[in-house]
Amino acid sequence: MNCCRTMMGFLGASCCSLGLGLLICILLLPEVKGDAVEIIELASHWSISNRNGSLTAADQTLPSGIYSAFYADQLLLSYNDVNLRWLSYDNWTYTNSFQFDVEHYKNVRNLNLTFHGIDTIAEIRLNHQLLGRTDNMFVRYSYDVTKILQEDNVLEVEITSPVWAAQAKAQALDSAGRNVPPACPPLRYHGECHMNMLRKMQASFAWDWGPAAPSMGIWKTVQLEMYEVALLRDVDVDVSRNETHWNMHITCYLDAAAKENFYAQLVFYAVELLDQPVVIDTYTTKHISYLSPVIEFDQSVPITDVVAWWPNGYGDQKLYPLVFTLNAWLDSEGPKIRGKTKSQKSLRVGFRTLELIERPASDGLGNTFLFRVNGVEIFMKGSNYIPSHILPEKQSSDQIAYLLESAKEAHMNMLRVWGGGVYESDYFYELADSLGILIWQDMMFACAMYPVTPDFLASVREEVRQNAKRLSHHPSVAIFVGNNENEAALIQDWYQTITQLDRFKAEYRELYLGNILHELKIVSHASRPSPLVSSPSNGKASEQDNYISQNPQDNHNGDVHFYDYMKDAWDPEIYPRPRFASEYGFQSLPASIAWEQVLQAGDDLSDLMSHRQHHPLAMVPITTQLHRHLPLPLPESENYNAALIYFSQISQAMATKVETELYRSLRDTNHNTMGALYWQLNDVWVAPSWSGIDFYGNWKLLHYWARDFLAPTTIVALYDKSSASLNISLICDEPNIKTNDLNVVAHIHLWSQLLPKESRRWPVTLRPNGVQYDKVIPIKELLDNEFNARNAYLEFQLRRNEQLISRTYFFPSSIAAAVGITDPELEFEISSKICHTTSSGARNSVSLTIQVKHPAVFVYVELQLPYRYKLSENGYMQNTPVHVIYVEVDSNSCIRLWRKSYFNIMTVNQFMP
Repeated sequence: MNCCRTMMGFLGASCCSLGLGLLICILLLPEVKGDAVEIIELASHWSISNRNGSLTAADQTLPSGIYSAFYADQLLLSYNDVNLRWLSYDNWTYTNSFQFDVEHYKNVRNLNLTFHGIDTIAEIRLNHQLLGRTDNMFVRYSYDVTKILQEDNVLEVEITSPVWAAQAKAQALDSAGRNVPPACPPLRYHGECHMNMLRKMQASFAWDWGPAAPSMGIWKTVQLEMYEVALLRDVDVDVSRNETHWNMHITCYLDAAAKENFYAQLVFYAVELLDQPVVIDTYTTKHISYLSPVIEFDQSVPITDVVAWWPNGYGDQKLYPLVFTLNAWLDSEGPKIRGKTKSQKSLRVGFRTLELIERPASDGLGNTFLFRVNGVEIFMKGSNYIPSHILPEKQSSDQIAYLLESAKEAHMNMLRVWGGGVYESDYFYELADSLGILIWQDMMFACAMYPVTPDFLASVREEVRQNAKRLSHHPSVAIFVGNNENEAALIQDWYQTITQLDRFKAEYRELYLGNILHELKIVSHASRPSPLVSSPSNGKASEQDNYISQNPQDNHNGDVHFYDYMKDAWDPEIYPRPRFASEYGFQSLPASIAWEQVLQAGDDLSDLMSHRQHHPLAMVPITTQLHRHLPLPLPESENYNAALIYFSQISQAMATKVETELYRSLRDTNHNTMGALYWQLNDVWVAPSWSGIDFYGNWKLLHYWARDFLAPTTIVALYDKSSASLNISLICDEPNIKTNDLNVVAHIHLWSQLLPKESRRWPVTLRPNGVQYDKVIPIKELLDNEFNARNAYLEFQLRRNEQLISRTYFFPSSIAAAVGITDPELEFEISSKICHTTSSGARNSVSLTIQVKHPAVFVYVELQLPYRYKLSENGYMQNTPVHVIYVEVDSNSCIRLWRKSYFNIMTVNQFMP
């Protein structure tokens, strides 16, 4: 049978159309013989043993690691980050005994054993024959086992201690006079040395927010792949558009085990976009080279047939399913009837354009640094993402979904996947696609110099190739970046590189320009900006310095990271005026209930907090801020730890709010700041850290407040010290919004009484997708007569008629020094209870009615049960007699009896002297 043929793309793609639906058309395609590629998962019945066989674990299932196999979640308890470290000093062997029907599969040409992730230095043997050695946890390793498989098989993966392997590599470089710093982390990290020697999750050797857990294991799947000659491994779809059409430039990457050229046919289905499948039959008569097994073609779609993909807050996240079926065979006669020649790949794509605009800035100093999506300049607001668990095998879909959905709830439109973790799972990026969260994707190099030995560079090139091909098609992936902070570390001499600066500069350029960026450009997209070399960097202005600038933190170019713990973090004047802030933040402590879940008998909370505080300055950055603003008790006070936890969350939330609001307010000034990604979204254990969500998934005050200060439309009141005035700005990210019937209400409150003492109102307007600079109000105009800086505070509300859109507060003095704060006489009742079952347990919904007789400062509600929960708000100012908040609690089953003792409610008032 013959179908109509239409030439398309530069490879002569052809299509088949009969107008009777996709199924009929498939049936009427020319008959192509062959059967499906078969894959056997080797996921179960593994055993693990240490070097001398004294410790074993049987019947293990992948993904797996030695910490989780032998001690489950105990790593995260008490001092076990140190007490269980001995696990990482031993060598461990994973063994799988499995049967294989040799007779049944005797005609299969290629039997391939593929490891999708081994952590990290390993030797692999099948039936006592060496298959190969691994040195990179981010790389997929495949081995031809066609001649080795038998009826009964023994597969062994012997994994070497990463601690000793890293040390051996470091010693070899030291002996050659090519040391690569830093050697060891700060002592407070309780970490291990030479993380940069291995292509492994860098944070597994410890970080300032996480424990050392130098994991070993098989952290992804192991598959036995059976096929004739080649299989379809990855598909990249580069989307671009012109005035009339979207174009998909499609690149199909094949794995070809046989060292022979072969034939292939590719069928492409896009059921929501095309009426018929597309058949690429160029290679049915022309060889594909096994040295570069790639099929490329173009497919265009009219713009009118496509719904564009938008980031969160700007439109829908329409995704179109695409299916690719490859049939690959070796002989010119065509595929065998039962030959395992057919493999398939399914993915979803979104149609969007994305540009990084680096044009001369309006202030005449440097370049802009902003993202434009579908022609719209978008302020990027969000956070930085670290691995969802310190053990890579423990990263679960549930955790990932909860974190990304929480980011969406807080109106984030970008997350930065930080360079000391892992390239995240397919599920992570698929979910980011569907939620509209753009991903700033670091490559996995962070805070270090790295070797440039031939074997290291070869491993890195393969790592970058594989992961870029895997991730590139996702509409959420906005930009690739070569490393985290390594340019700054080099030029600012973080690790005493100054003594051999020319050498380290040359090695830096060799690694990032000659290898990583080279590989990334191979999968570069018309719809994605060129990769950046580092973050922070001066963006395209770095080119004139050959990508090592004297000041990689130039506020007039590229992106910046900013931390300053000794200045007043509630004061907007301490912050830079950058083009884009990709990392900044402050520490806080997780809630008391989180600490209770990791304390063991005999542990002292203060001591454990100190042990897990990895900041080189210990608690000083936290307490310094608290002493400026809040009534922190003396350390010997009985309520000191409770106050420290609670106040640290207030201070973190306020500091991050002020800094983020400043960056958002600078959007339409000459500074043209267009991004604010604070550090960090999530945690890997219970510890002092910069996170807004704790290890158990419970939001700190920062994340509750982020839901407000990252809202699409918000009012900002920032203090200008030089003029003793408040700058009132109205920020609107929405391209289309009604600007009528808007007003601002300024309430002047006394600390000593409920409800505003005085109010003022004035009409305002909004600037769609921009900032309306509304008023500059001298403080003395608001605080006069009976009001002064110590007895009063200010509340500003943006309203449409009487509907509240946004509110913010300004506290003219330290709260600790405020006059009139007294016992609010707070009482609360559980006013309603509802429960419904979910796929993973039960969701309990509870209402709390909170009553006060005097203003309650930063009302903080904490559930005293070990469940993940979420509040309608937290850390709020209650200056009305009655307020209702709503609580959602995820539990194993419905909680039938709710007691008031299940909740702990605190206010700053109770700590006032």
